[in-house]
Amino acid sequence: MQYVYMRGDKSIMNPEIDRNEKNESIMNPEIDRNEKNKSIINPVTVRNVIIGEGMPKICVPIVGVTKDDIMNEAGKLPGIPADLAEWRADWYEDVSDLEKVKDVQSSLRSILKDMPLLLTLRTAREGGKMPIAPGNYAAWIKAALTAGSVDLADIEAFTGDDLVREVIETAHGLGVKVIASNHDFDKTPDKDDLIGRMCKMQELGADICKIAVMPQCPADVLTLLAATEEMCRLYADRPVITMSMAAQGAVSRMCGEVFGSAVTFGAAGRASAPGQIAV
Repeated sequence: MQYVYMRGDKSIMNPEIDRNEKNESIMNPEIDRNEKNKSIINPVTVRNVIIGEGMPKICVPIVGVTKDDIMNEAGKLPGIPADLAEWRADWYEDVSDLEKVKDVQSSLRSILKDMPLLLTLRTAREGGKMPIAPGNYAAWIKAALTAGSVDLADIEAFTGDDLVREVIETAHGLGVKVIASNHDFDKTPDKDDLIGRMCKMQELGADICKIAVMPQCPADVLTLLAATEEMCRLYADRPVITMSMAAQGAVSRMCGEVFGSAVTFGAAGRASAPGQIAV
């Protein structure tokens, strides 16, 4: 007996109907319109790495407290399958001393050679180590970038529109690409909210949009993945990075290529966020 799956009153196993449906899809303006509405994502090239093309790139955070810790962690990266390094400056004991911050950046550049370096000062508001007012946060990033040693900078997208635009303008003037980010360590917002946040990042002028959320149940992970897929299919014109955190969300870090996330974060030592997978 042949089993036939019925869709409405049509059999998808009937070759005559299949032929008709194929012809109908070519001529159907609604289908053509959907195809035209698909977004085209423009990859971002940073040194020898193309973000938003091919397999998701692997970024490994450096979370040392002292300069020696930071250099030791950085020294491990050339020997592992990492594409980018992220320096989480908010972990650094002398993060308020900008001259020392610039010195660390310069030393990291020497160790990492041609590996792209992302500078991040994660605030306490978004799960980081640094309690800092929005204005001081933006000023710190702009000053730190003048060292000329980093390739990308992270700016928390909801710091304030004017401040974010100032940081992006400064970064671009120095040849630095910008990742606009948003982190929710309490919950997973609904799909439309997530898409709206990423669209806002595009409007602000970031080169890459990043969202990280905390799942409370398996359905939350699916919400994050569905938002990623829809964003990349319909709205994104630049790479996006998304992840569902903690052990429950770990699958989102491994299937980015399917849903559209361009970078995944993995740990070579200490993790900078819950759920990061060892590289």
